[in-house]
Amino acid sequence: MSLVVAGGLRAGEKVILIRVDGAIGPASAEYIVNSVDLAEKEHVEALVIEMNTPGGLLESTRRIVQSILSSSVPVIVYIYPAGSRAGSAGVFITLSANIAAMAPGTNIGAAHPVGGGVGSDTSSVMSEKITNDAAAFVRAIAQKRHRNAAWAEDAVRHSISNSESEALKDGVIDLVSPNLDSLLRQVNGREVETAAGMVTLKTADAKVEFVPMNWREEFLGVISDPNITYILMMIGIFGIMFELFNPGSILPGVVGAISLILAFYAFQTLPVNYAGLALILLAIVLFVAEIKIVSHGILAIGGVISMFLGSVMLIRSPFELVSISLTLIVTTVVVATVFFLWVVGLGLRAQQRKPTTGLEGMLGESGTVMTPIKPGSVGQVSVHGEIWKATADRSLKVGEEIVVESSENWTLKVKPKE
Repeated sequence: MSLVVAGGLRAGEKVILIRVDGAIGPASAEYIVNSVDLAEKEHVEALVIEMNTPGGLLESTRRIVQSILSSSVPVIVYIYPAGSRAGSAGVFITLSANIAAMAPGTNIGAAHPVGGGVGSDTSSVMSEKITNDAAAFVRAIAQKRHRNAAWAEDAVRHSISNSESEALKDGVIDLVSPNLDSLLRQVNGREVETAAGMVTLKTADAKVEFVPMNWREEFLGVISDPNITYILMMIGIFGIMFELFNPGSILPGVVGAISLILAFYAFQTLPVNYAGLALILLAIVLFVAEIKIVSHGILAIGGVISMFLGSVMLIRSPFELVSISLTLIVTTVVVATVFFLWVVGLGLRAQQRKPTTGLEGMLGESGTVMTPIKPGSVGQVSVHGEIWKATADRSLKVGEEIVVESSENWTLKVKPKE
């Protein structure tokens, strides 16, 4: 197989190849949709999607399927290499292709909606609605491509899964092929139906151009990972809180603001449960309150529970194969507890500490009269080894011990030390 960068090829001599390896999400959806657009723009023979996925987001899957079904260029989905699978969302995408192929040693199936866990509606009514919607979606795709609709529905309702030979026998896929070169020779001459009408594939001698993800798609892929998004959000919260309670640090505030903005950008592409986000914010309030109010640990315990439940609920939806790692959640809750009760606590206590320098630091301090002081006149006193101008409401003699009551315009008001 020869891989080339776009050059002086005639339109009919080129096939575009892309690879999707991992969960289906916003990044992979954008990658596939953009590749379909590129294939249509360049009028290539076909777009080949080499895929290995356990599943992913329903909304991203719908976007991909819509793009494939409306493409004027034939789309070939190829489950490759050996050991790969098309699970959950991968079933929908494979069935939507003009040509569906699998390599030996691969499997397809198990598209039943995944339970949402904590924070999601797991009632039988809601579960049935979700399953029925997914079943209707996959059945419509299979019927559109003249594939086994009964098997497709069973994959959703009963999580059945087939090997490549079983899938071929059951009419789920069109062929089994060991590699891409063989696949392109096998589909050569086949007539498929696209959005623009019937097209005869001429791929036997076509050159293959591999199109990788661009930097934007790769960046979106990184930050839209639920674990990365969660980490960015917590860094943002920690950084901003540190800056608020320790003014002048600057760096934590800047890093925190950038991280929080990136996290909220990623939230737009993920199934965020805002009740979970509200619980995390409540946890922060409880931690700060614990520092300022004597609750004997009750507020801190409430904060730990609130943050844990909020984190579990944050990114979770009944059909989505995405969630935050439980290990990451537990680690973050421990770090957050230490951060707010120790680091932020230090900052608050520092702000509440009595000033020790300047005029404010002189209040309540003891000293000695250096020159006689009479009511209405100004004399001198020694405080902290420094000579200060001072006034008093009664006469004071040289050597008499005094206490600083207040200060105004760099003049201390003193009284005899009792």
